[in-house]
Amino acid sequence: MPFDLLSPSRRELMRVSGLSALGIALGGAGAPGYPEPSNMDVGGVQDGKVAFPNWRSEVEPRSSPPPAPLPPAERVGYAVVALGRLSLEEILPAFGECKRSRLAALVTGSPEKGKVVAAQYGLPESAVLGYADFEKLRDMPGVQAVYIVLPNAMHREYTQRAAAIGKHVLCEKPMATSVADAQAMVQACTEARVRLMIAYRCQYEPYNRAAIDLVRSGQLGRLRFIEATNVQANGPGPQWRYSKALAGGGAMPDIGIYCLNAARYITGEEPIEVTAHTFSPERDTRWAEVEESISFSLRFPSGVMANCLASYGAFNNKDLRLHFEAGTVEMPDAFSYVGQRMEVSRKSGQVVGREERVIEHKNQFATEIDHFSERVKSNEQPHTPGEEGLQDQRLTEALYRSAAENRPVQTQAPEAPTRGPVPTAG
Repeated sequence: MPFDLLSPSRRELMRVSGLSALGIALGGAGAPGYPEPSNMDVGGVQDGKVAFPNWRSEVEPRSSPPPAPLPPAERVGYAVVALGRLSLEEILPAFGECKRSRLAALVTGSPEKGKVVAAQYGLPESAVLGYADFEKLRDMPGVQAVYIVLPNAMHREYTQRAAAIGKHVLCEKPMATSVADAQAMVQACTEARVRLMIAYRCQYEPYNRAAIDLVRSGQLGRLRFIEATNVQANGPGPQWRYSKALAGGGAMPDIGIYCLNAARYITGEEPIEVTAHTFSPERDTRWAEVEESISFSLRFPSGVMANCLASYGAFNNKDLRLHFEAGTVEMPDAFSYVGQRMEVSRKSGQVVGREERVIEHKNQFATEIDHFSERVKSNEQPHTPGEEGLQDQRLTEALYRSAAENRPVQTQAPEAPTRGPVPTAG
């Protein structure tokens, strides 16, 4: 049985005496009839959180601190807008791992599905709204933010509607289907003084963050080349992803955007030139409106070149490879929901050494949602605000123009940085 039975008088004594080398209140009376627990086992409270001294040898990595979730009443409440596969398979379950966020409402076009899902997640039927009733969220004080998981072309409308009723907006990528729509979303949220964040989950995922840190550290010399692949074999239609009006494009905005965004956040730069080629099999009606595949390259001011491939017609692969002057970093499943790894190759003595770096996995959706909640509560810019999505939309349009005109297209960096403060660990 864990030792956590501290009497009030004993807790006060420990608080005043400050016995722990860590400066936290440790120790306590054990259960009657058992030996007194050690300071190492009991832990204590520091800055409103439970903490323990390190119990492992210095040759071992330290264990993570205990989770410190906010009380439910203090968490940011979200209305998830649309109950498709992504919402049901990833986003709603992720709230169970959130520490600063909670599910508060659902918006769906299917009352039957909404009733079932509400019951599964402990929401009353009154917390389920239809799209026509969206504005009723204004009168639900338990909802501070919306998470928009609708098809791409609908992002602008529901972002503007949310801003108009004073709700913060977390919007799935891609941000929109045009630069004009993305700009309108940024403007609407700015004028309403609500926060807007685009759900670039990989920018909050620990392995991708480690890759960014490795580039910035210079441990492997200068970064020279990036290879990014995001391909999957899609099934039959009809699907909204095959509709130009709903999706805005094919493989590029859906999965190619991961490669594009990764090249930008890995380098910390904006490309100065882009080149692209698209391909769709003939006589396959799925690709009547959108591309099946796209290959594209990006050239950055530092000289880094990025080669990227996205396709709906190849077996699942979501890898990222970074080539440095003095080593190579390979990241299998860099863009997947789970399963990320990192392997670093470099000279070790007279041979090439290959090491795997093991990092604690975290639920990417829970991490990004909690980041937004943290920034909402502190009234600070999120790490991936609307400006980040807007820049990707500008570059996506440049890539399509390159493919259509069969030539490289010159691009310009935005006037101001597109990212907010770096996300905190946790």
